[in-house]
Amino acid sequence: MNLKTQIQEDMKTALRQKDVERLTTIRLILAAIKQFEIDERSEVTEERVYAILEKMLKQRRESIAQYTQAKREDLANKERAEAELIQAYLPQPL
Repeated sequence: MNLKTQIQEDMKTALRQKDVERLTTIRLILAAIKQFEIDERSEVTEERVYAILEKMLKQRRESIAQYTQAKREDLANKERAEAELIQAYLPQPL
């Protein structure tokens, strides 16, 4: 099973479990993948999905730093939760 299919299956599971936070983040991931497919007019590869996830993770980390600086821990915690979910789909670094 490729990563895109796994993410789609996880979305269905989150829908069934009514896990709103998880569902929202998975939908963001799938939207980014779909946007790439539309822009490139081709099916996304496994490596490209990893690149998209890395980019999203980097954005979350930058947002966490900015929200923490602005003393907005509520928004920083939301970004941390999204970052953890995105990280779960990436391979573990050595």
